[in-house]
Amino acid sequence: MEDWLYYFLSITFSLAIYLLLPSLRRATGKAPAVSPAPLPPGPAALFSFGLILFLARSNYGIDLIIRTARSWYCPVFTIYFLSTPVVVVADRTVARRVLRPAHHHVPGYGPLWRALRHNLAASVLHPSCLRRHAAARRAALSGLVAGIARQMRGAGGGAVVVVDLLHRAMFHVLAAVCFGDEDGLDDALVESVTALQRELLTSIVAFQVFGTCPPVTKILFRRRWKRMLSIRRRQEEIYVPLIRARMARRDAAGESFAATCYVDSLLGLRIPDDGGAGTRHLTESEMVALCAELLASGTDTTVAVMQWTMANLVVRPEIQAKVRAEIDGVAGAGDAILDADEHLLQRMEYLRAVVLEALRRHPPARFMLPHAGTDEAAATLDGFGVPRHTAVNFTLASMALDDAVWPDAKQFRPERFLPGGEGEDVDLTASSKEIKMMPFGAGRRVCPGIGMAMLHLQYFVANLVREFRWEKVPGETVNLKERLEMSLVMKRPLRANVVPLTSRACMHKSTV
Repeated sequence: MEDWLYYFLSITFSLAIYLLLPSLRRATGKAPAVSPAPLPPGPAALFSFGLILFLARSNYGIDLIIRTARSWYCPVFTIYFLSTPVVVVADRTVARRVLRPAHHHVPGYGPLWRALRHNLAASVLHPSCLRRHAAARRAALSGLVAGIARQMRGAGGGAVVVVDLLHRAMFHVLAAVCFGDEDGLDDALVESVTALQRELLTSIVAFQVFGTCPPVTKILFRRRWKRMLSIRRRQEEIYVPLIRARMARRDAAGESFAATCYVDSLLGLRIPDDGGAGTRHLTESEMVALCAELLASGTDTTVAVMQWTMANLVVRPEIQAKVRAEIDGVAGAGDAILDADEHLLQRMEYLRAVVLEALRRHPPARFMLPHAGTDEAAATLDGFGVPRHTAVNFTLASMALDDAVWPDAKQFRPERFLPGGEGEDVDLTASSKEIKMMPFGAGRRVCPGIGMAMLHLQYFVANLVREFRWEKVPGETVNLKERLEMSLVMKRPLRANVVPLTSRACMHKSTV
């Protein structure tokens, strides 16, 4: 009911703005007063439709607008949402040039962002920090294998739906990264965090309406607003005691205290105060927000790509067999791959190629997180102006499916990322060769979190393939269509038959 009301009011309001403000109907090639160069051209006449589709429950409609604008205009164009311009980059070469820090085509972020990013990279994403949580990964893997065995036993056969188990495993790891696991993680705590974060992730698309005209949308979507506030309140109820427990541990240790998790680093972090003249500590509310962000971003995208990877291995059993043969050849038959042997994962080139191909074929998002400059002066982008605070976004999914770059782009072919593959010297923001040779935790220039993401993806996919053979359920097809949550996920979660291959998997099946 709320959505229909919103659509009606959006159309009415957008048409009123369109008719009453003729300036919005002009071609967007003219320069705004605050920019020394013109904004990129774009379809100003589509701005009202863009607003409606962008704020709806899914963003499938925005894809049509983006593709149409890309065909009408140059690879860099502007789309208006009401009177707000958004600059869109729809070409990989332009994106790579813009996103390279040395070129400074888009102005940098402010001191608060730099402080938070530096702390995250140093306290969570550094290689030494990744190794610190090896025990949590092993525990999560053990729980994942046991959960699959339980489903097999409960179904009276081999069919399992693994997505919820993947979420639980990744939340277990990220909860340890965030709150520490020196004393082991309480199962009830992990379940509470998992349930709360899953509720947030499945609702976040509906919450995006509050990004535009909040005083109005909060009234129009009262139930939705109350639900968002409820999730936030419950986050504080769960996370604040954990934050205070880490603070008490720090105070008890005194000078001998050593940070071992993300919260520990936040307790000692100082950020610029509101006036910009000094620094201050984070508030509990700010730490809750940062912890929730880490748990969501580190879990949802990884699980989405993991499920896409396993789905493609079910569809292409010959690729699954190659991955298993490589694992057995590098690690030997029998035991599971443990984090203490991360160097073994580094030697599995075909496994890494499979993961990279899943990231290319099924990127977690159609677009990157928007970039925007904070400098007073406007930035320039291929000769066009980008005023301060103007959002710049990049069409990640369409670049990954560009047949001019990736022959037969819709086909799942990991060989693209092996030496001699057609994708070796082309990419979206960094060469595939650079990513392919990147050790876990390295490559922070490309993306601070890529080391952690690649480690988790390779570690869990390798062990899932090692422990079980994954097959189609007779009479069923694997649906590779997508739907939008926080990430682009499988429209219908993967359901597959699994056959235990290791003694541990067989033991779980017989004893659960």
